[in-house]
Amino acid sequence: MIDPNTLDFTKGSGLVTVVAQDARSGAVLMVAFADREAIERSVAQGELHLTSRTRGAWHKGATSGNVLRVRSLTADCDGDTVLAMVEPAGPACHTGARTCFGDLARSDALGALDATIAARMSADAPSGSGYTQKLLGDRNLRLKKIGEEASELVTACADGDAARATEECADLIYHALVALRAAGGSLDGVREVLAARVR
Repeated sequence: MIDPNTLDFTKGSGLVTVVAQDARSGAVLMVAFADREAIERSVAQGELHLTSRTRGAWHKGATSGNVLRVRSLTADCDGDTVLAMVEPAGPACHTGARTCFGDLARSDALGALDATIAARMSADAPSGSGYTQKLLGDRNLRLKKIGEEASELVTACADGDAARATEECADLIYHALVALRAAGGSLDGVREVLAARVR
């Protein structure tokens, strides 16, 4: 975790810029400011604390419950900006959006897909004959579909058909995510494994 003494609070009138990034999806959630005390609280409490130029000290999400759990705080090369890798407990923006930069469904299509599958799995999900719910309720069908989609992807790649291969890859990823959820896993877990392999 960061040492506040390594930061330069003089450039921003006692504040440093804080960029909050989702540690799981990589999405930039928000940009704000923090004074020394806010950084110290973030380190000590494990949740992001900031400083509003109008409201003063600010524990992000304390009122709404949408806190940002701090995974790491890293200073930039000049020491006047901090990258906060966080795990959001809910929407980061006061508008209810996942980020302060609007809907990231297109930039994080996999995350949106995984969230939709999780919602279909939820006890609160309306019952029906939707395809995702059908897959979730039928182990043999979902495993069969993974085999079929993988085979179709292999054929498309062997034929050198880029457009079809792209479609088949999307189908395979969808079916794999459904099966992963049914097995108790999630896309976040896959991302963590991949991130560890990159390191």
